[in-house]
Formats: sequence, structure tokens, C-alpha cells
Amino acid sequence: MTTAPPGETPDAMDFYCIRDLLDEDERAIQNAVARFVDDRVIPVVADAFDEGRFPKELVPEIAKLGLLGCNLDGYDCGGLSHVCYGLVNQELERGDSGIRSFVSVQGSLCMYPIYTYGSEEQKQRWLPAMARGEAIGCFGLTETGGGSDPGAMTTTARRDGDDWILNGSKMWITNGTIADVAIVWATTDEGIRGFLVEKDMQGYSTRDIEHKFSLRASITSELFFDDVRVPASNMFPEIRGLRGPLGCLTQARYGIAWGVLGAAQACFKEVLEYTKTRELFGRPLSHTQTIQRRLADMARRITTGQLLALQLGRMKDAGTMHHSQVSMAKWNNTRLALDIARDARDMLGASGVSVEFCPIRHMLNLESVITYEGTETVQELVIGRELTGHPAF
Repeated sequence: MTTAPPGETPDAMDFYCIRDLLDEDERAIQNAVARFVDDRVIPVVADAFDEGRFPKELVPEIAKLGLLGCNLDGYDCGGLSHVCYGLVNQELERGDSGIRSFVSVQGSLCMYPIYTYGSEEQKQRWLPAMARGEAIGCFGLTETGGGSDPGAMTTTARRDGDDWILNGSKMWITNGTIADVAIVWATTDEGIRGFLVEKDMQGYSTRDIEHKFSLRASITSELFFDDVRVPASNMFPEIRGLRGPLGCLTQARYGIAWGVLGAAQACFKEVLEYTKTRELFGRPLSHTQTIQRRLADMARRITTGQLLALQLGRMKDAGTMHHSQVSMAKWNNTRLALDIARDARDMLGASGVSVEFCPIRHMLNLESVITYEGTETVQELVIGRELTGHPAF
């Protein structure tokens, strides 16, 4: 329990004692992932970011902790609550957005559609291996000319006997070059359909996107399909239209809404400690009004984001969550996290541009996180449509 006795100052990292709202299992999951992040992620991730390298050596440990598809039931998945899944994302992103992105893509964007839309054969083949980290997935929706407008995709699939022939390309795909299977959405004469494209299928190729200044500890790729022959057994049997991929994005946005709070907390903690020891004009920075106001604003923003995420999780566990509520949480929390990272980097002065301090790394990562799985504008328009009853896309 984190409740402060009467008269004592609240914990700076949990100002409203939100951990007291968690049950024993939820706290245990958070503690276990926090230890992993402290012991295994943080010691290596700054160098990995600097080198532009995904620390793939962590994948077996992530799988052993049961974090891949952890909120799915059966098929060797963890069966955790959605609040637990949110806490997992929060702790992982406290380490780095690239690590959280790997887990989010594997679970929310790859395992979730197989679990929700796939045939029993597809589930049995892929989900246990993906939960164990023995098979990696990627999610192919975004294209060069269709990010915020997925309906404009030009990747096509045409029927040829019992098979489908895929042509086109996908862009900005996490895990693409290490994936054993790609969840690919393509336009057909039956509408948009989802396919499981395996890495060794003829005509399928991938390429890393280099020279990134964001998510450098994550793999980002292009996918290419040149007359790729996919058997009908590798197509999701029922789901048609954008409802399929958008349902996956809702799951990913949910994890992001939690995850970015971890990045914000990491930046806040580092700058709070720095300003207590860094002296300027004969006194610590933390003794000045300007710095105290900025720190207080960070604490306020993190607290509101925590409350928003927890209520979202409770609604998701109760089955009452609406996708527009996920949009609000993704929009609110990514914005507050990016603002905190930027402000923390500024408060660190010249040290703020060094990878030895985490805010610059989190800030650069969050420039991507605020964009992927739906930009701020997209989230605003999703909410606006629900408020007014009229789509403005």
C-alpha cells in the first residue's frame, strides 16, 4: 500500500496513491515487470538506442515472464486482466518505447487478430509459439500513401483457384524484418481482408528503415509483396472491411495509453532528482519557483493520466469500454508524456541532449508514439464523431 499517513507528503511517483486502487495480483504483476525493467532493460537500452539496435536478446526473458499476449486466454497465453496488461505496458515503456512497442505489436496487433478473427487451425498453429516468443509477428496496414486513411490502401489480393495473390507494399512496420508471420490487410473484390503471410513465402521480402531519430531500439521495416501466393487457409475466414484492422488498433491504442505514462514517470523522476542536486546562482534548481511550478505541473499531468488509464482499464475489464474512450486516453496521455519529456529535457540544460539522461530518448520516441496507431488529429476526430454524430474524416 502506498497511502501516506496523515500529514506526510505523498509519493512523488504516485501522488494520488493510485497503487492503492490495484488489487494484490495487479500490484504483483507491476512489481515483477518493474524489476525486469530495472534489472535488464534500463542497463542496456540507452546503448541500444545509441547504436540503433533492437535488444532481441531480451525477447526470451519477456516471453518467460508471460508478457506476450498476456491478456488473452488459452493457447499458452497469460489470461491476465486488461488492467494488468496496461500496467505491463506502463513498466515496459518506463524502460523504452521500443520495448513496449515490441510487446504491443506482438500481442495487440498480431496475436489479438489471430485470437479474435482467426480459424482454430490458425490459433493452434501460431498463438502458443508467439506466446513463447518462438514466433514473431508484424502488422501490415500502413502504406506510403495511406497512414491516417487506411481505406486508401493499394495493396491488393486477387483469388487464383484456392489461393490468393498479394501485390503491394507496407511502410513503417514494427518487427518487419524479424517477423515469422505478417498480418497483412489487403483490398479484394470482397472488401478488405486479412492474411497471414509467412516469411518464407515466395515473392515476400522486407527491408529495414534506416536513419531514424526515433524508436532506435526498435525495428521498423518496409514489406513488399510481389505476386505472393497465399493459401486460403491463411486468410481470416470471416472478418471483412476496416472493422478488422481498426479493432486491432483499438487494442494497441489501449496499451499505448498506459505505456506512455511510464515514459513520463521516467522523465519526471530523473529531472526531479537532478534539480535537487544541480545548483545555479548559489542554490539548487528545485528551490526556485519556476522549477517547482514545472515539476508540480508534471505531477498533475501524470496523476490525471494515471486515473484516466485505470478507469479505462476497469471499463475494458467490465466489457463496457467504447473505442472512442480509448482514443481520448491515447490522445491525452501521449500528449502529456511528450510535453513532460520535452520539458524535462529543457530543465536538464546541456545535459538534456545526452543519451546518458533518459528524457531526450523518451522525447524522440514519443514523437513516433504520438503519431502511430492514430495521430492526435485522428483521435480528436474519432471523439468528435461520437459527440456530434457526424464523421468529419
